[in-house]
Amino acid sequence: MRSPFCYLAMDRLLALDRQVDVTVNVKHVWPGAIRLKGYFKSLNPNYPSYHQRDTKRLAEYMGLPYARPKPDPLVFDKQTMEPLPLENQPHIGWLTRIAQLAVEAGVGMAFLDPVTRLIWSGTVEKWHEGEHLLNAVTGTGLDFNSLRIQADAEAERLDAIIEANNDTLTEAGHWGVPCIVFEDEPFFGQDRMDLLNWRLDQARAR
Repeated sequence: MRSPFCYLAMDRLLALDRQVDVTVNVKHVWPGAIRLKGYFKSLNPNYPSYHQRDTKRLAEYMGLPYARPKPDPLVFDKQTMEPLPLENQPHIGWLTRIAQLAVEAGVGMAFLDPVTRLIWSGTVEKWHEGEHLLNAVTGTGLDFNSLRIQADAEAERLDAIIEANNDTLTEAGHWGVPCIVFEDEPFFGQDRMDLLNWRLDQARAR
């Protein structure tokens, strides 16, 4: 729910999910900065500037509107520049939990489609306020306000599922998103979608 590359891969993921012999099973994980202690301290100093340049040009290349979200779904301590503990995060907790509820309702991809565009397209200010999210999820058959209430009431259960998904990602052999696993083989990154489709074609030919 915080990765720009997941947003930039969304159209291709939707196309994959529409294939008659493919189902995309969404497994939400916490952002890497929460899962991996000292995440940003381990990055090369050039990473932030390159990441910004790379996401911007990729969006331009793909013809997608793109802007850093306001506010960032992940909030950082201004002194240490480390993410706040999950229990103190104002957005990422409930946002990931309602996304998990959408998965359980059988509309995981249908939820991600409008919500990631709302957060990352730059078409609205303050994506988390007003009726932006309510309107975004209306087409999925879900009610945003009901999702928020349920996410808060079932936070412990949902967090356990997300934590288990974190473990599944590790067991699959990677740590980042988007990561697609097919027949126990991980394909990390939006730039590995072609390789994934190649592998799917091989499986179809067996």
